[in-house]
Amino acid sequence: MSYILLDETGSEVETGECKGTVDKERLTLFPKFGGVLPFHLRDIVEIEVENYRIMLPVESRETIILFNLGYDFEDFLRVLTSMRNEVIIKDLLMGETVRKTDVEAEFTYYDENGFEKMAGPGKIRLYETGLVMMPEKGEVFRIPYSSILKMSEGDYEVRINTELGEQLILKRMGSEYEPFVKAFSDILSELQNKAVSLIKNMFPTIDSLSLRKLAGLMKEGKTVKKEEIEAINPKIWLEMEKKIASTALNEPYLFLKELARQGKIAIGFKRGLMGDLTGEYVWFLIPIYDLKEKEYGNAIAMETVGEEGGGKATYFFRIMSRKDYPSCMSLNELDGEADQVIRKINRCMLDINFRREPIYLPDDKLDEEAYVKYRVAVRKIPSLKLLRSLYIGRVAHFSPEQWKNDVMDLLRFNVETLEDTVKWKA
Repeated sequence: MSYILLDETGSEVETGECKGTVDKERLTLFPKFGGVLPFHLRDIVEIEVENYRIMLPVESRETIILFNLGYDFEDFLRVLTSMRNEVIIKDLLMGETVRKTDVEAEFTYYDENGFEKMAGPGKIRLYETGLVMMPEKGEVFRIPYSSILKMSEGDYEVRINTELGEQLILKRMGSEYEPFVKAFSDILSELQNKAVSLIKNMFPTIDSLSLRKLAGLMKEGKTVKKEEIEAINPKIWLEMEKKIASTALNEPYLFLKELARQGKIAIGFKRGLMGDLTGEYVWFLIPIYDLKEKEYGNAIAMETVGEEGGGKATYFFRIMSRKDYPSCMSLNELDGEADQVIRKINRCMLDINFRREPIYLPDDKLDEEAYVKYRVAVRKIPSLKLLRSLYIGRVAHFSPEQWKNDVMDLLRFNVETLEDTVKWKA
């Protein structure tokens, strides 16, 4: 093939003929007259194709242009895309068991606004907690099972609708259609059964109707708002707060609760979160805002605890733009904004398997060896990208007094500062 290497200004650095190889980690170019140009597949920001030219912008802000591949063009592009997608899958925090692998299908993917985002041939892979779509030409994406609002099938076509308004249509699976539908249905049933089992263990006296409704809301550990719980059964919320009271979260929960928009407080429970955590995992989201008090607010607090003990920090996220919050005169508008952010936090925590480092790590840390695995996730997961933009800061637990003082300092900072990009520092 031929190649051109452009620097960050778009100026040509190298050009000529070369050979290229793609392996599990790298695209390597071997120019005709010596030298080697290796590029990690993780560092390729995207793959653009136009007039049989492959353009590859990379993390270093250089751009590689490959052309004159002749009959090898389609095969090379397919292998490059496939290998890069595998690296992305690994980096997108999907280190979990595969339940059904690589079913070929035609797909159409619509975003939350109903616009077609991607379409074409690809492969479907079913993991323990989510469906992964690997387009033949395009970037891999994942839909957590817990975010699926509705699934329907008929005429050899599967339609998946998510809570965020996305839609994925799958068809032309050939002989794999029935096995795929069965495997998919079995996984969703198992997910529901796990939620039912967890709720029954936590609330042994719960009635069957409340159990079914609650299991539908609490799949895979998602938080559920107080107002939603009380609409099902008010006694359940009291029991959930008793569960909080038995953990190290009780003191921070009670303090934040006093500041909160009560009906919007959300609590979630999960069992067997990760391999090294097989016990119960508890977390809560507490929205803090009011029309009466403007010296603090516009925030959602998040804290988690596992069987190993209390959380190390409380995380805070903006509800809306800091410039808009002081002039907001509608509690309904604030409620709607808070509901949206709670949905996004739920989705993000599912997308990143409840890890917290990808949320708060500053951009410069993502170049360090220990955290480079998160770089693709930060770039490619929309919910994570949003949450990082809403992130205000975190308050560490050193002592109860210090924590309370720092929480109030952060909340006041959040309404006194008008720039959305500025983070709180202790």
